[in-house]
Amino acid sequence: MEKIRLQKIIAESGFCSRRKAEEYIEKGMVKVNGHPAKIGDKASIRDSITVGGDKIFTPKKRVNIYIMLNKPRGYVTTMSDELDRKCVTELLVGVDERVYPIGRLDRNSEGMLLFTNDGKFANDIMHPSRHISKTYRVTVRPKITDEQLVLLSDG
Repeated sequence: MEKIRLQKIIAESGFCSRRKAEEYIEKGMVKVNGHPAKIGDKASIRDSITVGGDKIFTPKKRVNIYIMLNKPRGYVTTMSDELDRKCVTELLVGVDERVYPIGRLDRNSEGMLLFTNDGKFANDIMHPSRHISKTYRVTVRPKITDEQLVLLSDG
């Protein structure tokens, strides 16, 4: 069985993000088959992996999830917010698996956001080398003057 980076297995299980998994590994909270793990360790889905004593469940076959959401104004596009603002993940009702937003919209913006648990898809959508165009429509209130428009167009 192929060995995979430990933080990737943990993230794909839906327990947390890869970065958070790396933090847990560095803090000594992750064990593989009862032995403390360190950054760079690899494991297979057959290994027993625990984080803070909680066993990580790794399904044999993973189901990819893709969600379109119309983000209303007032929500930040993040998984959690240290400033205690409303997060777009609060709008995902009935989604049991960990999904994350592809791209971002500002808190005072509204529009379509994509969510997934498919890292390859997310990277393909966002990476500049893929040349996937994105269209944004901006409405400015109050009306913008010709003078302001010239200033904006000149940078």
